[in-house]
Amino acid sequence: MKGGKTSRPELERLNPNWPTKRVAKLIRNNLEKTHPVYHPPKVEELPPILPVTHSTKSLQNVDWDMGAARHLLCRTMFGPKYPELKEASENPMEIELSSLLSTLNPPEPPGEWVNEPSPQWDALTEEDIQELIERGPQTTDEKLRLEIFDRVNKLGIGAQGLGGLTTVVDVKIKSLPTHAASKPVAMIPNCAATRHAHFYLDGSGPAELTPPKLEDWPEVTWEVSENTRRVNLDEVTKEDIQEWKVGETVLLSGKMLTGRDAAHKRIQTMMENGEGLPEGVDLTNRFIYYVGPVDAVGDEVVGPAGPTTATRMDKFTDMMLEKTGLIGMIGKAERGPATVDSIAKHKAVYLMAVGGAAYLVSKAIKKSRVVAFEDLGMEAIYEFDVEDMPVTVAVDSTGANAHKNGPAIWKAKIEELDASLSK
Repeated sequence: MKGGKTSRPELERLNPNWPTKRVAKLIRNNLEKTHPVYHPPKVEELPPILPVTHSTKSLQNVDWDMGAARHLLCRTMFGPKYPELKEASENPMEIELSSLLSTLNPPEPPGEWVNEPSPQWDALTEEDIQELIERGPQTTDEKLRLEIFDRVNKLGIGAQGLGGLTTVVDVKIKSLPTHAASKPVAMIPNCAATRHAHFYLDGSGPAELTPPKLEDWPEVTWEVSENTRRVNLDEVTKEDIQEWKVGETVLLSGKMLTGRDAAHKRIQTMMENGEGLPEGVDLTNRFIYYVGPVDAVGDEVVGPAGPTTATRMDKFTDMMLEKTGLIGMIGKAERGPATVDSIAKHKAVYLMAVGGAAYLVSKAIKKSRVVAFEDLGMEAIYEFDVEDMPVTVAVDSTGANAHKNGPAIWKAKIEELDASLSK
């Protein structure tokens, strides 16, 4: 969002067919000068003249008079400040709003303009950026969308930060009025994965969702390349991992332990209290997998067990490498600079599992049992017995970092490509 104040959410609910531009002008000329801090009204604070309902459509059936409409509009814009403003002997905002509302003949039911977000408000964000590129930008926001899209992709960050031509597939921008000296900016990164199913309940019965047919999906095959390294986790030593190089594919077999935020935090507390590791947990020459597995269903050994973001464990990594005998970690995403330095210092490695493929990863897990912190549920420490679990060396024992090297290589490639195309 460029500009804009997230502190005025109700304004986005105004129907564009109502004179919202004049309302915005009134806000700029009056509200911002006298009450720059806005507090949205709570449901229980709404005036009794308004019905309390979860359905905006029911508001359209209410017999609204001009006083109710003016009261609602002022209450929406001023929040809790409105009652004291209403008592003021002279309130230019209220006077001007009364004049504005009186021009509506007959007045539109507020249920028509205080509603869920109108498609017109979201028109910009609904257009695919490729369509925008084809027709060309026409507004400042559209130009900014394309500028951000182009400049971010030229960074070469790529999917999962490993380098590539595409870093973002689209950029959305929404601008809202704000004071010239303010201009707050909010950024919300969204995963490109489609994880939402949309349905409408009309009261006639359950929604019927037809699952896709398996034959409609492409056949997935997996072949092991000749240079893939196979590792037995039950026998690997710290000396062995010194040979592993960043970017190398490794197939893991044997036993590994798991642990996420809660388990790491508890281990840290136990270490600080001089208690050592929990009973049954020995991390000497072991690997820990950052995962919270889903409960098994039916004859599954374990439910989906994809890696969680390793960055959250950065604050525990130096302690774990220094005090527990741990030699390797498995997760997803990049590690911070201090953590990469710690990995190099302790001659350890960080391996990256496949993000977004939790079910497929779980197929490599042949046995599973809880060994500590059972009260933490999915964040307990498990022992997995895996077979040919595919991972990539993201940070090797020298500190070489795939999340740094990959984007750097691709950024240079993109610059060369742009140079050749511009000739």
